[in-house]
Amino acid sequence: MNYSKDNRKKVDESTLKKQIGLPEAITMVIGIVIGSGIFFKATTVFGNAGNSVMGILAWIIGGIITMASALTVAEIAAAIPKTGGVFAYLKELYGEQWAFLFGWVQTVIYVPGVVAALSIVFVTQATYFIDLSVTGQKILAIFIILFIMTINILSTKLGSKVQFIATIAKLIPIIVIIAFGLINGTEHGFMTSAITKGNASGLAGFGAAILGTLWAYDGWISVGNMAGELKEPKKDLPKAIIIGLAIIISVYLLVNLALLKILPLGYIVASKKPASDAAVVLFGNGGAALIAAGIMISIFGALNGYLMTGVRIPYAMAQEKLMPFSSFFGKLNEKFSTPMNAFIFEVILAILYVLSGSFDTLTNLAVFVMWIFFVMTVAGIFILRAKHKDIKREYTVPLYPLVPLIGIVGGLYILISTMITDTYNALYGICITLIGFPIYLYIKKKENNKVS
Repeated sequence: MNYSKDNRKKVDESTLKKQIGLPEAITMVIGIVIGSGIFFKATTVFGNAGNSVMGILAWIIGGIITMASALTVAEIAAAIPKTGGVFAYLKELYGEQWAFLFGWVQTVIYVPGVVAALSIVFVTQATYFIDLSVTGQKILAIFIILFIMTINILSTKLGSKVQFIATIAKLIPIIVIIAFGLINGTEHGFMTSAITKGNASGLAGFGAAILGTLWAYDGWISVGNMAGELKEPKKDLPKAIIIGLAIIISVYLLVNLALLKILPLGYIVASKKPASDAAVVLFGNGGAALIAAGIMISIFGALNGYLMTGVRIPYAMAQEKLMPFSSFFGKLNEKFSTPMNAFIFEVILAILYVLSGSFDTLTNLAVFVMWIFFVMTVAGIFILRAKHKDIKREYTVPLYPLVPLIGIVGGLYILISTMITDTYNALYGICITLIGFPIYLYIKKKENNKVS
């Protein structure tokens, strides 16, 4: 591998404190992935699948594709345990230009866009308990972002503890729905039901259902951004990804089985909030309040996780002198040893997206582009194995090369489907990414001039 212990120390060991253990890392994975999707994706998945069996199968296949990608990336993460996650992997395996383009999209669009979107969804759920105007909702959304930023600036360990507590708390209402739904649900033919009316259309509908599940599984890779702060990254990073995703896949399957046991399939497909409706059936109107609170806790945990891990991208880029104003973004707060400047920059962008209302479009564009880099990352296992045979591996992907190929095929499916069904936005997203290339050339030229 083209980096020495001394170079690796420059980015990881001499700057960020190693204070995150395996339990906190696992809850980061769970907390980031389980956000709002678990409460709303059933409508899309079952609506496209056409019947309950195919809907559950779509969740299983989506989980297999995600787990195959995770098992593969875990080997890369263990071999390259550097802060920055995918950015670091792409840099080592494909070169600096590709890493920069990934970091560019992550820093400018994806992370602040997702943070803004989650804050708005959080506040929307809060309106169940308090009446807020549109302006009031935006103010509260901004306050939530600033609050989470403050927690993480004060201490990475405090932020990870908040993530741990939020993850445990969010699982409580989910477990309640699973337990009471499977035991007390009255839909006895729930695994043989089908939609009599709808837009399901054979293989195309089933493909769209799988696509919906893959978006719900998104976010697990973000824990790699904090590899430099894990106590034992080579051992704990693969474990955190694999254990976290195994729990998530199990939870998703059980929740959807419980929903089918509680509500008729047609009702699930027609509902905008099937989990809340299921809670009303189980517990009365008070159940809706319980689920609303659970959704808020769930989104809060995801919001904390995305912001906490996302700021490590511009920080890692600045450490490699690949950001404009690298000295600013690569600086740690002396008192708390956290990347405060990177936090402030990402939060400012997130606040602008909240105020502009354009975060949904930006996030949709970025998600497509992210999958280009995710497929490259999974495929990078073949480069790692071929060119860097000298690395001592504490973890290797099982059933190589079958498992990586499953992840690659799944990722390519997302890209091809999006290009066909949403060509304009897909091309637009690629253009936004490519804007980063002249910025990269400018940065390199500026750095070369300094050297000369």
